[in-house]
Amino acid sequence: MRPTRAALLIAATALTPALLFTAPAFATDASPATTSVTSTTPVTTTPATACPAVPSDAGTPVDEMTEDELRAAIQDILADENAGKGVLREANEALGGTVDAMRAFLETGCRTAQAEDDTVSVVRILNVATQNGDKRVIQEANDLLDARTPEALRTFLETGYALAQAEDDSVAIVRILGVATKNGDKRVIREVNETLDANTPEALSYFRWTGYRLAQAEDDSVYIVRMLTDPNISDAMYDAIQAVLDDGSPEALRQFRTVGQYEIDG
Repeated sequence: MRPTRAALLIAATALTPALLFTAPAFATDASPATTSVTSTTPVTTTPATACPAVPSDAGTPVDEMTEDELRAAIQDILADENAGKGVLREANEALGGTVDAMRAFLETGCRTAQAEDDTVSVVRILNVATQNGDKRVIQEANDLLDARTPEALRTFLETGYALAQAEDDSVAIVRILGVATKNGDKRVIREVNETLDANTPEALSYFRWTGYRLAQAEDDSVYIVRMLTDPNISDAMYDAIQAVLDDGSPEALRQFRTVGQYEIDG
């Protein structure tokens, strides 16, 4: 039983009638979900350096650190390859300043700078999610940017974003399943079901942004080859089919199946 999938399918069907159309020749072919062609792969977040705990991880409170210990703590932050621009800027300024400046950076300045970097990351996520129509990510990103709470920004980047993106990926994949079922696209149907059975963020993301394109290309190729069996096929259509099969790219196959075949005279 797949109650979650059934609920998603009902919702997706209600939301996406505009994605479907009836093709005028050879088959009734619902238009594809647009994920693999027109959307932008979501941002992969590597959150900027987490500022050291206060008191420090070494067990010495920041206000009791020596100058050398303060410098070492800041240099550890600078050494992190995931440190954001704001953190790097403020850390370097602190190193060039007084002992009090270094202490202030570790106690408060680092977190303020990190919140700046995290905000930039969330804005980037929001821009991509808007392009893709990923409603859950959009909602959560907007909520975070309204609140601007450092702790909430960090939690979203570390865990919340992956969960929200997985939810949007699930909805997109169920839509793909609905269209593939109408079109009888066997490879897509099989891979969607396997992906939904796995139901991990990694599996959902892989199928939406990589696997779907390849599975759809296989089904498109089968569909186009079958067109050659039409006894009334025109010379122009035959030549166009041969050309697209010679090309063989997922994009060329998709364009021919959904658009190009209907532009061939005769």
